[in-house]
Amino acid sequence: MGSMLLKVICGTMFLLGMSWNVMAKEVIKGRVVDSQSKEVLIGATVSVEGTSVGCATDAEGYFELEVEESGTVILVFRCVGYSEVKKSVVVDDKKVDLGTVGMLPMYINLSDVVVRGSLAVDRKTPVALSVVTAKEIEEKLSTQEFPEILKSLPSVYATKEGGAFGDGRINLRGFETENIAVMVNGVPVNEMEWGGIYWSNWAGLSDVTRFIQVQRGLGASKIAVPSVGGSINIVTNTTNAEAGGSISYGVGNDGYNKVAFSFSTGLLKNGWAMSILGARTWGDGYIQGTDFVGYSYFINISKKLGENHELSLTALGAPQWHNQRNRNDKMLIKAWEKLGDTKYNPSYGFADWNGEKVRKVSAYNKYHKPQISLNHLWEINEKSSLSSVLYLSLGRGGGYGGRSNKAHKYDWYGTSKGEPTTGDFRATDGTFNYTAVYNLNSASVIGSEMIMAMSRNEHNWYGLISTYTTKLGQYFDVYGGVDLRYYKGKHYNEIVDLYGGRYFIDDSRMNVKYKADDYTWQNKELKKGDIVYRDYDGYMVQEGFFAQGEYNRDALSVFVSGSLSNITYWRKDRFYYSKDEAKSDKESFLGGTVKAGANYNLTDQHNVFANIGYFSRAPYMQGGVFLQQDVSNETNPDAVNEKVFTFELGYGFRSSWLDANVNLYRTSWMDKTMANFFEKNGERVRVNLTGLDALHQGIEVDFVLRPLKDLKVTGMFSIGDWHWDGDGKGYAYNSLGEPVDKNGDPVSQVGGENHAQNTVKMKDVRVGNSAQTTFALGGSYQFLKGAHVGVDYSHFARNYAKFTPSLGYDLGAEKAFESPWRMPAYGVLDANINYRFPLSKVFGVMVSANVNNLLDKEYIADAEDGAGHDKDTAKVFYGFGRTFSVNLKITF
Repeated sequence: MGSMLLKVICGTMFLLGMSWNVMAKEVIKGRVVDSQSKEVLIGATVSVEGTSVGCATDAEGYFELEVEESGTVILVFRCVGYSEVKKSVVVDDKKVDLGTVGMLPMYINLSDVVVRGSLAVDRKTPVALSVVTAKEIEEKLSTQEFPEILKSLPSVYATKEGGAFGDGRINLRGFETENIAVMVNGVPVNEMEWGGIYWSNWAGLSDVTRFIQVQRGLGASKIAVPSVGGSINIVTNTTNAEAGGSISYGVGNDGYNKVAFSFSTGLLKNGWAMSILGARTWGDGYIQGTDFVGYSYFINISKKLGENHELSLTALGAPQWHNQRNRNDKMLIKAWEKLGDTKYNPSYGFADWNGEKVRKVSAYNKYHKPQISLNHLWEINEKSSLSSVLYLSLGRGGGYGGRSNKAHKYDWYGTSKGEPTTGDFRATDGTFNYTAVYNLNSASVIGSEMIMAMSRNEHNWYGLISTYTTKLGQYFDVYGGVDLRYYKGKHYNEIVDLYGGRYFIDDSRMNVKYKADDYTWQNKELKKGDIVYRDYDGYMVQEGFFAQGEYNRDALSVFVSGSLSNITYWRKDRFYYSKDEAKSDKESFLGGTVKAGANYNLTDQHNVFANIGYFSRAPYMQGGVFLQQDVSNETNPDAVNEKVFTFELGYGFRSSWLDANVNLYRTSWMDKTMANFFEKNGERVRVNLTGLDALHQGIEVDFVLRPLKDLKVTGMFSIGDWHWDGDGKGYAYNSLGEPVDKNGDPVSQVGGENHAQNTVKMKDVRVGNSAQTTFALGGSYQFLKGAHVGVDYSHFARNYAKFTPSLGYDLGAEKAFESPWRMPAYGVLDANINYRFPLSKVFGVMVSANVNNLLDKEYIADAEDGAGHDKDTAKVFYGFGRTFSVNLKITF
């Protein structure tokens, strides 16, 4: 909405006194856009400096300016809300095409001030980047998962995984989400303990997104902890919008419904401005038994304080609950073919109890993770400024996890060995038989033998990012700042359903050593609300510092930057340790980055860039620092920083009819830590593999073609070569974090002669879980004013199953692995149509419809490798078939 205000104001500022010389011989043409969001600027003025010759851009951002004489002229680009741009243009006897001219916004409020330090600028910042606009999100997202809006970008692979609301995932250049920096307005939101993202916590963010900027590789973000694969920066709406709002209602397949509203005051005369948005989404879910309800809200309040200070307060969140299909319930292809239903959910079922038949699931998630940030900008003088954001995130919620005694250890599983479980807990219609669980528990003389617990995760996260900027001379800019974080996560499992029994005895209590002689405590009859299995707090503190120098002169932009971070982890256990021993030792890791890059604009149409960088990153708390984070204070003696060396070359072309980019990259990932689990004598054993290296390299091409004024064609292809580049070794530990020998029995000395050590040989094994070849082609055509129809085809190939190195080897053994199974290539065609028209001077209407997977293609989207590394042993999830949605939106 804010961008529309700028476009409208620019249109009204058209300079009526400018003349159009009909005798002109030379023509300069181009297109004017917002350099960050890539949205076109309507009515931006283009004039020849020192003359009255000029014009304004049209509804698509294009302009054609005629000048009388050849030679060099200075063009001045102006638009309200944007910084003025001047370009020197050499005019000869032919038409001059400037391509795309970007203009930087001058923000009214501060929700973007810190973002500015994390965003890349086209033809200036030397990184590979792509932008998805709010218009594209509104027209194409439909009922898809939020990260799927990025699936047509180079080197991106996004799926719905289990298929429930918010359970999607995304990979970038072959790297998992824990190696991608995800930010909202420049503030990091990756989980602090393991680095990944639960997209269900951000499912409603699409309603308030102004644009998404994806930076592949090094990226421009100045936060102190870097990412390996790249960054996804989600920039929300701001209060630089005109007064007004919208209401909308949408429906879709499988009972999908969504209602939303928004309102903005615009910038008031007293300097205040406010924007709010709310939405509710609900449905039955495409996958069997995955009904959901989600909410989203956003509020931003801004105030200018005199000439030099501005404040902005933003709060956003997306509380939700949804039933799930467990990500571990992938099945063999032959099992799916036997069922004949890719929507099947093996943990969905019914219970007949006390004369009532109720629907049941063993996979359920409920969470709310609001983010509140206070932004401040201090314009110290004409050369210097200080921008800061103080933020808070409070996460509350969790997910179901079945608990049982040893006799029924595996009976909560929906699948076993790649097929639906059988026996008493599988009904004749294929659903899970929850009635059998009730019957088992009600007849038991030892209490409930199978119960449901909620895995609670409650975190408090506080952070500060502050950046000082100053100009040294005419061409140098210097940045420096801090990135400080404090995190506390409380984790415990609480009984929520005894399933017909009177109490539950938790076998985990037998593993609590300081209570070894307390028979009464070990055999306590636990009721609903009592804690089982785990109860601990995880802590993380980060002190980060960063600095960057930039040189910008004419066509050349160069930067050099560095950062240093110290991350400290510890945990406090209330279950397995006495009060005196509850707190673990603190483990600190010092990391840092050094990176540099340069961009050179060869002409107004051609540019080249290069970047290079090295960084050292601390291991994560989960799967790295602690041997068994849920139950033990024992730390991993082999935990070391992961190292990354990367470089990239890029080329860009910009014209009024074609924008194109080519990127070549090579990333070496060294000393990666990988935790693997398997069973030994009924005991869960963990092997901490260290010393693993991987190589990710490839080429990416993307383009936007405008052959006709009303036709836009987009496309991309990317080819990656991602493989493991070395061997890994790791010692084995039991579920309590104790070192074990080849038989799984505890030994006294870590790394001693009897301590089982495994070696995995992974040289040239393909990286799995992401398509290494991708291709996309799309088109959008305006067939009448305000009406567009679009199609998008996305193709994914050379996609290897998720690698599982714990398959098929014994404790203390050496194992050479093969590349995972190569999944069949597939392509999906999506279509959309939308029509925007004014209803009156006050009201506008947008009607849109989407069909995803228009041809109802059946394909495998996710796979986990099997012992044979082939289709017969791999376990898979199929992608969604044809889905649809229709939406009506009224603006005012």
